[in-house]
Amino acid sequence: MDALEDFIIRAKAATYAGGGAPAPSCRPGSHDLAYADGDFRYLDSYFGGTDFSGQEVVWQGGRPVWAMGYHGRVLRNDLISGAQAGATIKAALSALYGEHRFLGGFRFRQNGHDYIDIVDGDYRAFFGFEEIRVRDVRAYGLRYFGGLIRD
Repeated sequence: MDALEDFIIRAKAATYAGGGAPAPSCRPGSHDLAYADGDFRYLDSYFGGTDFSGQEVVWQGGRPVWAMGYHGRVLRNDLISGAQAGATIKAALSALYGEHRFLGGFRFRQNGHDYIDIVDGDYRAFFGFEEIRVRDVRAYGLRYFGGLIRD
């Protein structure tokens, strides 16, 4: 694992999944979470709540080097609320980051919610999806993609 991948895992664990404090909004209406360590800086900036879309970016020495875009939404609010989905996702991601990784091939179960993450690729170039199933019905879904940024 290189320094960038290690930083991404630490940043993700310290922000959304770790209940990190919000950063000042960098765009009207955005929810922002920031983390910095040494030469690296991370920003997760998203819009919405139950239905949401956002982007994560990592800068090294002031230059963008990695990004990930995502869009997710509750598909069946009769089976799961936005708050329940968020709690399941935070618990699942915390467990995933505890394995010192942030990409897929991961399943997690909590309170009758089955969290599933599937990805193709690694941190350098990837796409994937996460979903929450309730009684084998897909109740929440998110698509994501990203990778290295090069000049």
